[in-house]
Amino acid sequence: MLDKTLSVKYPRVKDWLFMSDPILPTLIVIAYLLFVYYGPKWMEERKPFHLQNVLVVYNFSLMILCAYIVREFLLGGWMYEYSFGCQTVDYSNSPTALRMAGAVWLFFIAKFVELMDTVFFILRKKNSQVTFLHVFHHGCLPMFWWWGVKSVPGGFGTFHGLVNCCVHVVMYFYYGMAALGPKYQKYLWWKRYVTIFQLAQFFIVTIHNSQLLFIDCTYPWKYVAFIQGFTTTIAALFLNFYIKTYNKSKSIANSKSNGAVNGHIGNGDVVTNGNYIEPAANGSVQTHKYLHQRKHVNAHI
Repeated sequence: MLDKTLSVKYPRVKDWLFMSDPILPTLIVIAYLLFVYYGPKWMEERKPFHLQNVLVVYNFSLMILCAYIVREFLLGGWMYEYSFGCQTVDYSNSPTALRMAGAVWLFFIAKFVELMDTVFFILRKKNSQVTFLHVFHHGCLPMFWWWGVKSVPGGFGTFHGLVNCCVHVVMYFYYGMAALGPKYQKYLWWKRYVTIFQLAQFFIVTIHNSQLLFIDCTYPWKYVAFIQGFTTTIAALFLNFYIKTYNKSKSIANSKSNGAVNGHIGNGDVVTNGNYIEPAANGSVQTHKYLHQRKHVNAHI
């Protein structure tokens, strides 16, 4: 009944990829979760895959895709027609309305592509990076945004997608640079600021959402409440992870007293043995010596 109602009211998205019904997106997410569970078991007796070239292409491709989605969000309304106050959904077939709906759909598709973040971690036997926060975030968003495309492909709630894509442009650029190899390490001093940018998006989106508590707006409040609930949950998990990670990083660095401790934080890894490091992917580092200690900031938000 609900699917029939949505299809009649918003027929423009019915024939778009994955949008006829939620069955295929749901099956993909289930397959993802099964791989998260069984993938490490399958890799136990196997050597980790060396995917440096693949990861360079993957990260820079996602950076370009996210940049394109930002462009479409802007040209679909946020640059010219949208306001930061109450912004209703345009359900017409006007060029700008269709462009915004397309941007929301592309954002939804990108969430499936980003599931490969986890796949690459597991294939490279970086299982410690597949945290609850990582899986919860990656596993939920594809299904959440299916309903967004189906029901509210525009308006107030798309601000969250715009901000998130801006963050991902920076994030995947960083990971792409890290995957290029050790000679680029000197340019990757700004990892901490990427993490701060990730945290800032939660506060920006929360401030934007909170105004609906004080103004009358015809944009469906239940979608804003849903976005804010998810944002708050992820923000709490991410902030807790951030504090624990960097506090432990400081503790490790301060505990080493072998003359000069070369503590380095590269794309989330903490290497304290002073060895030559080689970033290999979305936040991992390889060393050309034997001993190292690591802690990874792996939340891709």
